[in-house]
Amino acid sequence: MSTSDTTDEPPSLRERVYLELREEVLGGRIRSTERLTEPRLSKRYGVSRTPVRDALTRLVADGLLVREEWGHSVVVPSMAQVRDLYEVRIAVELRGISRSIENPRVRHDVDALGAELEHWYALRATPPEPSPEFVLETERFHTALLAASGNAELVAVLANVTRRLRRVRMDDFTVPGRIETSIDEHIEIAERLAAGHLETAHRLLHEHIGASLETVVQSARMPHR
Repeated sequence: MSTSDTTDEPPSLRERVYLELREEVLGGRIRSTERLTEPRLSKRYGVSRTPVRDALTRLVADGLLVREEWGHSVVVPSMAQVRDLYEVRIAVELRGISRSIENPRVRHDVDALGAELEHWYALRATPPEPSPEFVLETERFHTALLAASGNAELVAVLANVTRRLRRVRMDDFTVPGRIETSIDEHIEIAERLAAGHLETAHRLLHEHIGASLETVVQSARMPHR
């Protein structure tokens, strides 16, 4: 093994390689069939294998890459897996509200919902440009919404599901107007939940996730851009 493979690289270099590779994955510039190996990526970024290895490990943890026998590849679940994952997502997220409907003593954290709403009000005032990375914002919203229900185990299940769905959802947020629609829907759901209108919030959340699935299915039927 060469010296460059064992010597620690500066943290700034590790971070740069991670962010650049992550941007390529999120931006769809790396095909699902492309083989990502340490030697090839080291040459691409002009660095040793150490920061590349670190970046690959972090991206596997992010749910964006999967380890293969020959290296790594972009995570792209099949449509059957996508439908199964959405079924789990719907069950888990709606449970966060239905448990409060069934038991009035189970209440959502109003302060947490208020903080989330402030964040989304700011996004509505200044919407970001279309970008696949907005999927991370939507994941954060749904995680925060479920966490406010008080069941950490439900949140852990959702985190696993959203990581596995991330790659197929990214293109949705490159379509003009989609981010604005998502922001409005998130705000309405959180507002209804904070106001105690649980049945309405439950319905809106169900419709919101269902629309997301339909968008993913339609995108899968279109030719790759």
